[in-house]
Amino acid sequence: MTAARRALTWGMDETSRSSTTLLRTISRRRHLKVANDSGPRCFQLVRHVDVSGISGTGVVAEGVEWTDGTVALHWGGRYPTTTIWPDGIDALLTIHGHNGRTTIRWLDT
Repeated sequence: MTAARRALTWGMDETSRSSTTLLRTISRRRHLKVANDSGPRCFQLVRHVDVSGISGTGVVAEGVEWTDGTVALHWGGRYPTTTIWPDGIDALLTIHGHNGRTTIRWLDT
């Protein structure tokens, strides 16, 4: 067993006395599913109208769309937070787009 697998199975052995589930999961992993060839893309979330009165207008967050379509969004400010959107930009805009009042500004294009 490699050192990396030993390190990953150690915690499993302590809690369940079995590492077979974790080892099966590790051995089934595949290469990253690439949705585009251009690599990760950076963007800003730009709020044109602040419907909630909380975030203000202008650039309110920054993010990365990964090659598999997953999005990481980082909110700055006094309490910075980073969220992950596995369903991508469309899901993010469904929640934060406020019917077109907030848009994506791609930085890499």
